Amino acid sequence: MVETAGRRETRDGRDETEEERADRKWAELLQEVRVAQMGVQILFGFLLTVVFTPTYADLGDTEKTIYLVTVVVGAAATGALIGPVALHRVVSGRRIKTHAVTWAARLTMVGLVLLLATLTSSLLLILRVATHDGYVPWLVTGVVAWYLLCWFLLPWWVRSRYTSDD
Repeated sequence: MVETAGRRETRDGRDETEEERADRKWAELLQEVRVAQMGVQILFGFLLTVVFTPTYADLGDTEKTIYLVTVVVGAAATGALIGPVALHRVVSGRRIKTHAVTWAARLTMVGLVLLLATLTSSLLLILRVATHDGYVPWLVTGVVAWYLLCWFLLPWWVRSRYTSDD
């Protein structure tokens, strides 16, 4: 990083102040969160209706437990993914945007992990109800592996592969 008259040139060649960088990162984070929020809110809304269907009473104890865990984890994911908005609203105007961006990014990562858990348990529940075959755990494991690859492994690989140390 090179500093000139209050401006910093970052590794990516951007000529921006710390505040400008925080503003840019905040805008990028909000766009990312919007996508995840939409998905988790739709899924969570659907999950809330399941308990009111006539077939809910016919579910076995295991399926009801999976359902309850799914709803709780979905609620937690919703909270974590909406958290950055509340954080921004509470700290707005306090001149601590760089800290707010850091904490909002952490909340978003927690929200993604909780969303992964919600999707996993939802898939497990749906496949157990749809079919009682022994291949259900294998299907769920395969989908979870795909999520892990797309959401975490590939991004971390790209980050380590293309980030220079200079």
